[in-house]
Amino acid sequence: METAEDYVEAVADVIDQTGACRVTDLSRRFGVSHVTVSRIVGRLEKAGYVVTQPRRPIELTASGRRLAEQSRHRHEIVYGFLRAIGVSERTAAIDSEGIEHHVSGETLERLRSLTERLADGGMGSGV
Repeated sequence: METAEDYVEAVADVIDQTGACRVTDLSRRFGVSHVTVSRIVGRLEKAGYVVTQPRRPIELTASGRRLAEQSRHRHEIVYGFLRAIGVSERTAAIDSEGIEHHVSGETLERLRSLTERLADGGMGSGV
């Protein structure tokens, strides 16, 4: 599921930025071969997250768009929390990419709440 989330989020990002997403865009983004991306996209299509046609851009289904938005939201919460506790931008970006897939909904909600309190100055400097 982690790979599916990463890929649908990437497809959504590329579509949002450029208007279309192709296998080559994902290959460059993830630093993997065209064949690897094609296999993953095939699995995403079977799962109902994307629609593909030969020599056409990859399209997200409604289900794929929802998954991408959920993944992006989880990523933003984790990233925001890490930044709020003083983690550097670079490290927060790297760490949040892995954590977002493995954190429970309960923990995610607590991270979001704590981040808001930290931003409002409600906790002082000691976390």
